[in-house]
Amino acid sequence: LIHFYKRKMTNICDNEKGDLENSQDQNLTVHLDKLKLTENDLKSLEKQNSRIVNDFKANKLEAEAKKNWDLFYKRNETKFFKDRHWTTREFEELIGSGPSDTSERKTLLEVGCGVGNFVFPLLEENLNLYIYCCDFSPRGVDFVKKNELYDESRVKAFVCDITTDGLTEELGDNSVDIISMVFVLSAIHPDKHHQVFTNLWRVLKPGGILLFRDYAMYDMTMIRFGPGSKIAERFYTRQDGTRTFFFTPADLDSLGKDFTITENQVVQRRTVNKKEGVDATRLFLQAKFIKEASS
Repeated sequence: LIHFYKRKMTNICDNEKGDLENSQDQNLTVHLDKLKLTENDLKSLEKQNSRIVNDFKANKLEAEAKKNWDLFYKRNETKFFKDRHWTTREFEELIGSGPSDTSERKTLLEVGCGVGNFVFPLLEENLNLYIYCCDFSPRGVDFVKKNELYDESRVKAFVCDITTDGLTEELGDNSVDIISMVFVLSAIHPDKHHQVFTNLWRVLKPGGILLFRDYAMYDMTMIRFGPGSKIAERFYTRQDGTRTFFFTPADLDSLGKDFTITENQVVQRRTVNKKEGVDATRLFLQAKFIKEASS
């Protein structure tokens, strides 16, 4: 049987490329080693292995990653993803920077900001934060800067490949108090995940925290990929050329070895789209990493 621990959570729904909405109001913690897949799920996963993405196409997808995301935002503009109004409830570390917070203003870096679905709900809450946000896609960053709420006295957006030294060149070492990385790392080739964590560790201040949420192994979107989509183990390409990886807690244990990990768990959510007749279970990996003050 699936082994769950109930815990009170917020009404969260972060969609796989925007196709689901309206989730239940509780998360359940899932132990992947006790999760039993259906016979159809197992057949779907096995069928994916019948036609793996060849090396030529895989290398082309990597080389054209920025172009594919830029084209994604050209097609969809700001209309695809829903604003993430849940973040201050899910990540309590942001609540301490509320309007009544009289402490020193903190700095937040959001990596993979897209068109601002995380940033602008935070700005509307008037938190005691200065926000830096960056994205791989110049077009996505341009949409952020064109938003009527964009004000560089409160937020600064910039183009950055977080797999490179771009973050430290832009911000410097030990420069931000909080980093958010929400449904971002999965879009990056897994061979580069360790470098991303190294770069984030460098810009995070000692005592600072990294907030993480992304897709977990056996999420329904992993199971529904067909033959010709699988690049490598738990790594897939979509039809538009963007890619996604599915995480386990062991992945995050390895990636966060230089941090103190205070949370690292798979959470289950039931998401419903009545218009499309979809009622599905989603699995996400949520984690928190603290850079020790002595670092």
